[in-house]
Amino acid sequence: MSTKVPITDNHMHIDPRARGLEAVKEFKNSGGTHIILVTKPSWSLGVTVKKPEDYLKVFDETVELASRIREIGVGAFPVLGVHPAEISKLTEYMELPEAAEIMKKGLEIASGYVEKGLAVGIKSGRPHYSVDAEVWAASNEIMEYAFSLGKEQDCAVQLHTESVGEPELQDIAERAKRTGIKIHRVVKHYSPPLVRICEELGLFPGVISVKGAIEQALEEGTRFMMETDYIDDPERPGAVLGPKTIPKRTIKLMETYGEEPFWIIHKENPEKVYDIEIEI
Repeated sequence: MSTKVPITDNHMHIDPRARGLEAVKEFKNSGGTHIILVTKPSWSLGVTVKKPEDYLKVFDETVELASRIREIGVGAFPVLGVHPAEISKLTEYMELPEAAEIMKKGLEIASGYVEKGLAVGIKSGRPHYSVDAEVWAASNEIMEYAFSLGKEQDCAVQLHTESVGEPELQDIAERAKRTGIKIHRVVKHYSPPLVRICEELGLFPGVISVKGAIEQALEEGTRFMMETDYIDDPERPGAVLGPKTIPKRTIKLMETYGEEPFWIIHKENPEKVYDIEIEI
């Protein structure tokens, strides 16, 4: 089935040391057209962060990679930031206040790339695993700092967090609203298909496109984006979902739902959230 509908993956990592552009070509050959390209965690690129400037290497690599992806005919929009699990890595060799400060400064550097037009958003969040109360409080403070930078730049903030239901989403929305960021710019990455709750709170879900999730999301509307969280790790091939997943799933679902919902999901929604143009 050929389609004039763009197909966008809202959260993909590409690593030149792994499959790299081969994974992008697989995405493209399956019908994919655009990628929101998210920085990999610093440690997964072999970078040990001791000062905020160490993030420059991670961010520059992502920006350079986006440009190489565009050369093969796929739209690529970088989202740069500091993975929330960084706090556990940094506190192995420094005190918590210093770790939090470095992470905030790293986010400031990321927002500088947005200001220059080299990135479309910032990545932040809080740990997806159990941490003690002090680390949790520091993580929330870092996430709220990311929101305030997002307000300053009027850009998206993509969140990696714990598994969420209504109470967690409500907590995130309240923290975001306090900073004054436009709430539709706050993207819950790896979201379950809680489209209606996110809409009520104003948050934007990137629904992880496992089997059945998109059908479930569509029962509640079209105010969401689709993502694989493909991590391009040679030790975990195809994790979280492979690069072909979203194009294949979208094309299959269009047989049932028609093209219109996917025009909204893959074009109108990312254009609104990231202030970008999705053209094919």
